[in-house]
Amino acid sequence: MLDVELFAGGGGMAVGLRAAGFYPATLYERDQQSCATLRYNLGAAKPTLIGTVNEQHIEKFLWDSSSEEVRLLAAGTPCQPFSLGGSHKAHDDPRNLFPDLLRVARLTRPRAVLVENVRGLIRPLFRSYFEYVLRQLECPSIAPRPGERWFSHDVRIRECQVSLGYEPEYRVEYHSLDAADFGVPQRRFRVFIVALRREFGAFDFPKPTHSRVALVASKQTGEYWDLHEVPKRQREHVEAALPLNGTSSTVPWITVRQALKDLPKPTNKESNAWMNHWIIDGARTYGGHSGSSLDWPSKTIKAGVHGVPGGENTLIDSTGRFRYYTLREAARLQTFPDNHFFSGARIHVTRQIGNAVPCVLATILGRALHPLISRNPKDNYTTNANTH
Repeated sequence: MLDVELFAGGGGMAVGLRAAGFYPATLYERDQQSCATLRYNLGAAKPTLIGTVNEQHIEKFLWDSSSEEVRLLAAGTPCQPFSLGGSHKAHDDPRNLFPDLLRVARLTRPRAVLVENVRGLIRPLFRSYFEYVLRQLECPSIAPRPGERWFSHDVRIRECQVSLGYEPEYRVEYHSLDAADFGVPQRRFRVFIVALRREFGAFDFPKPTHSRVALVASKQTGEYWDLHEVPKRQREHVEAALPLNGTSSTVPWITVRQALKDLPKPTNKESNAWMNHWIIDGARTYGGHSGSSLDWPSKTIKAGVHGVPGGENTLIDSTGRFRYYTLREAARLQTFPDNHFFSGARIHVTRQIGNAVPCVLATILGRALHPLISRNPKDNYTTNANTH
């Protein structure tokens, strides 16, 4: 069986899915620098990826129906059409590549589809289009006609779905997740969609393993501060935001301090830096753009497509200095392995890191999916029948 990823970028989802047992044989990506990153990490002495890179626009994706069965089709579709900081054009934005993802799903008929996008996708402004995407994933064989507008196509899909005897081709679930709730040292809200071919059963999203409540409790008892040897003058006073009755079933959020504690000291120049780890000058703070605290999960790591604006991707370090994260620190906060190297100038690397799915979160979702779609579908029917 074959695993395929579209819009692979710098490899965050691919690295995470590999750890979950998936081995994407083909990574599709059109950005030249991202492809250089993928190829470097495929061919490194200690590779973080397995597979091949196909450097092309997804609009040119072709598929031979006699090819090997696709087990998983994964995609982090471009987020700019739906981002809070974007143009808000959604389906009218030329960067909206959901139609291309859905075309590939129709061509390949994978056992499962895993999609990631920004939380803005489920805003009321875009809700009708989002639900149209979900309906297409449920019955991808109802293809749009040449030149047909999305709302006309949607009417045809809905008519089919309410017809007598209709059965969905895929079971579709979605959830908005905060990466910090799953052990990523960063507050990062993203929407994930999972479509599972009907014969493979149903998918349940994993439950959070980490929480703010547990971190606050750890700080209140002093355990957190003592564990990380934080001087008393640097310890902040924390008010409980929620009742802490009983024992929490989660562990504390992971903080910036924890995530970065064993990194070597960064160099002052890029030319002699280890694995994208050098001090970047020019950080400045202003209203609404303060840096992340060492003792909380980081603010969301941004892609900075137009250059990194003041205050983004920054922290206040243990000396009280306000500075940019080094690129390696940003990669740590996205849970990339330290031996995963990024190719290109700073703006290219910042884009690759900021657009990535945190590897740890991809692994958690992948581990929930892997057993469902890696066996004979008849086994799934047997298992499901025994649970009712």
